[in-house]
Amino acid sequence: MMNLMHWRMVVAVADTGNITRAAERIGMTQSGASQALALIEETLGVQLFSRENRQTLPTAIGLPVIEHARAMLGALENIRKTVDAAKGVQRGTIRLASFPMVLATFLPPLLRQFNRLHPGIQVVALEVSDDEVDSLLAAGLVDVGVVLNPTPSRNAGRLGRDAWVAVLPAGHSLARRPVEEGVTLAELAQQPFVLATGGCSTNARSLASDAGLQLCDVRVEVREWSSAFTLVRENIGVTVVPEMTLPSQLQGLRVMPLKPRVDREFALAIAPGKPPSAAVQALLAMLADR
Repeated sequence: MMNLMHWRMVVAVADTGNITRAAERIGMTQSGASQALALIEETLGVQLFSRENRQTLPTAIGLPVIEHARAMLGALENIRKTVDAAKGVQRGTIRLASFPMVLATFLPPLLRQFNRLHPGIQVVALEVSDDEVDSLLAAGLVDVGVVLNPTPSRNAGRLGRDAWVAVLPAGHSLARRPVEEGVTLAELAQQPFVLATGGCSTNARSLASDAGLQLCDVRVEVREWSSAFTLVRENIGVTVVPEMTLPSQLQGLRVMPLKPRVDREFALAIAPGKPPSAAVQALLAMLADR
């Protein structure tokens, strides 16, 4: 029965033109090489080589068979290289830091996909604020972290984006406008305000500051988005939240787009100052292929 050693011997005979030298190349005895060649020719029912003047040369049918054998052995070598390269990411741990909302919304489906692709890699997620993500990355205490609005120079894999929207009591004067008109941050900054942070330093107050504005009347500050919606329903004030945090039930609320639109982008950044591990590279490669 033919095996890989037989086909390696066929290629070696073609390369050397001599069974003895071919046998030495692949670690067979001369008699073993001769028997192997005879077995292949008998199995195929054709003569692959002719023996002339101490040389072993391919026949007409032997030439294409030898090229197919080369291609087969080359493909097997590529398989081996692929497997060897992947061994570095078969096992490992990735320490990931994220602020709560992304950890609860964007990341779960991505981490499930990554687990299917690389079941031997464990991702340990740490829930922190957005400021703490940068601190943990800078200290090298985590391997990757979710960052907001990364600069183009930062080594990060994009996760997604969402828009900031205004949430008003249903009976508010600004809520009487057509939705397509939206509201401006300047208008909202003058209203009694419910400031929701979601545990992040990027919130309505920082958005207003970036636009050269100030929230004039913050009635209450809460961490949980759900608490903000309850307070807005009770007519305590208006708020500005990421669109993905909106509740499924909007009774008593009026959602309006900000004009001009303000987005925030999420990305997965690596710790600076050290090369990413093979496991981290696999995670970033998966994000790039999305």
